[in-house]
Amino acid sequence: MTEPMKIRLVEAETFERPVTLRLPFRFGAATLREARQIFLRVRIEDARGGSACGMAAELMVPKWFDKSPELSNADNENQLRRSLALALDSLKGAGLGTAFALHAAVEAAHHARAGAESLNGLVASFGLALANRAVLDALSRMEELTVAQAIRANRPGIDASTAPDLAGFDLPGFLSGLAPAESLAARHTVGLVDAIRAGDIPAADRLNDGLPESFEEAIDAYGLTFFKVKVSGVSDADIDRLCQIAAVIDAKMPAYSVTLDGNEQFTSAEAVADLLARIQAEPRLARFAASILFVEQPIARAHAFEKPVGALAAFKPVEIDESDADINAFVTARRLGYTGISSKSCKGFYRSLLNRARVAKWSAEDGGAYFMSAEDLTTQGGLAVQQDLALASLIGMTHIERNGHHYVDGMAGAPEAEQAAFARAHSDLYAVRDGRTRLKIEGGRIAIGSVTGAIGLGSSVEPDWGAMET
Repeated sequence: MTEPMKIRLVEAETFERPVTLRLPFRFGAATLREARQIFLRVRIEDARGGSACGMAAELMVPKWFDKSPELSNADNENQLRRSLALALDSLKGAGLGTAFALHAAVEAAHHARAGAESLNGLVASFGLALANRAVLDALSRMEELTVAQAIRANRPGIDASTAPDLAGFDLPGFLSGLAPAESLAARHTVGLVDAIRAGDIPAADRLNDGLPESFEEAIDAYGLTFFKVKVSGVSDADIDRLCQIAAVIDAKMPAYSVTLDGNEQFTSAEAVADLLARIQAEPRLARFAASILFVEQPIARAHAFEKPVGALAAFKPVEIDESDADINAFVTARRLGYTGISSKSCKGFYRSLLNRARVAKWSAEDGGAYFMSAEDLTTQGGLAVQQDLALASLIGMTHIERNGHHYVDGMAGAPEAEQAAFARAHSDLYAVRDGRTRLKIEGGRIAIGSVTGAIGLGSSVEPDWGAMET
């Protein structure tokens, strides 16, 4: 192929859609009942004046990016809107360059501008991540490539300029070897206020909407074998709840896998170690403990990088999630004994690729088992979930946390015609029931052949722009 195409960002439009959850989702100290999904449509031009449009979408989840209690949900949403506005302004001013060169030219300055407005690293990452995905989608469409083809041929021009620790690593060779799978196992989230058994839900409170309402019902409905369990940081309550969860899983299947998510609910490694020791010592959790793959961000980001976490890692590998505020976070985490990092579209497509390269490089150098995991920010059916699935598959994930389909009724809020269009174009990914297009999970797996095979970044269909708020 020729050298990577040089492009410029010339237009950008944002749209929004409200999202109401069918079930409350409790993570950390926050309980989510509603949020807004933001959509971005951009147009790029090449040096000859040729142009193409691209798109991206993400849920603006309150109390995850910035957990400051004095900020309202509306404040959190405004932070994310501002981050996107800053990112688009910087990218438009970056002139002509490869897609990655545009990103690299503005990344540090964008984070600095966001910081000057008291927007933390995760908030800053959100805006640039959304803009980069839309630009990458446009580039792939301009060259009539799937995103996997574009990345394997390095059409964005990805290099180590933002991650100098990768200097000397064969990044083009690494990218050319990426091979997305056509299905992923779904890792089901168990929130802190989720009903465990069907009998835990009073008859008067049942939704009866045709979807599972308890953890037990979700296992039966989807054939799940991978689970992500939230813990609260209150040891007695956590142990009691984990025993309830383990009793359900142990009774249903001979083998399963679990991840624990602390969502920053612990102030120190010692507090986490106490919970892990109690899990290991509890006979009712013997199979559950043996099935834990890793522990996700248990320590609050303000303290996560204060001390080494080697003692925790001796029990199970520990990864960062909320502490992944910028491209350097994984390097810092590695020095403290963390061996894993999460991939989320909201933090950056390029960041996930570069961190995946670090996993390959460090594992080869140290003979250790560095890892990435694919996590969910309640991505919604349609464009957002498809782009996230495309990324997770591209970086070699075999299972992915999915919760948007459980806490929200499919593509609720989207017009019927839009839902039908996505269901037709991506019939392996969705099923239509009761007039609603919903994520299809069969035998615990999500089929994504139509996603990885789509020209552009994950979607053969555009949302109904005219039906959204501008």
